[in-house]
Amino acid sequence: MRAVLGVLWMIATASLAAPAPLRFSVSDSWAMPMVQLEDGRPTQGILYDVMLSLATQVGRPAQFHVLARARISSAMEHGDIDVRCYVTQAWVDDQSGDYTWSIPLMVQRNLLVSTHIPAQPVQVDKLAPQAIGTVLNYRYATLDPLFASGQLSRDDARSEEQVLHKLVAGRFKFAVINEWIFDRFNQRMPVGKRLHKVAVIDEQNLGCTVRNDPNVPVQLILRTLLRMKMSGEIDQIIQLYTGETPDRN
Repeated sequence: MRAVLGVLWMIATASLAAPAPLRFSVSDSWAMPMVQLEDGRPTQGILYDVMLSLATQVGRPAQFHVLARARISSAMEHGDIDVRCYVTQAWVDDQSGDYTWSIPLMVQRNLLVSTHIPAQPVQVDKLAPQAIGTVLNYRYATLDPLFASGQLSRDDARSEEQVLHKLVAGRFKFAVINEWIFDRFNQRMPVGKRLHKVAVIDEQNLGCTVRNDPNVPVQLILRTLLRMKMSGEIDQIIQLYTGETPDRN
């Protein structure tokens, strides 16, 4: 009996000593160089490296929850996720929970891309009525008035890479895409079939949001992200995967 109690005590002690994981959301629509998903798990990429480094520096094991983009806000509100990265407040409606935002960590530039080079410079608000490639549940603030008026319509795919494959297949003439994902995709295309950037849709500063909870070291997370940004660590990770030296914000 004493032996059994001893084993139980050791298990309980180990459980108490082990730090709780830091739980991150991962959108299933992300693609490289943001995140590589293999068998439903992230294995590399800019955001994977940033989140893994953050958890390591905070002293917590990282736990990744791969979710549909539309489910991430709900997961945060229900306490299933502690940290959501690669997000801006403009993308989050009616977030009723209690959260704290980090400083901006990186810039996302959305492009309008095409399989051909237009004869004239493209003005998005002057495009003829048509469908353009978009990602399911993604928001495009610049384009929303055009979608609302019916001048443009969305042709959604589940991921940015799927949007580009549909563009190559001729499903539409134009698509909206993250510049880093576009550049990565284009590198794999034959030279004569590469896609073309025709306009910049918008640029947005993105950071992380952290759930305020006594069991989550919120201020330590925010200070660590600040240090990672100011030290150049995040920019070095971006450069590793894109070859670009990001502008300091």
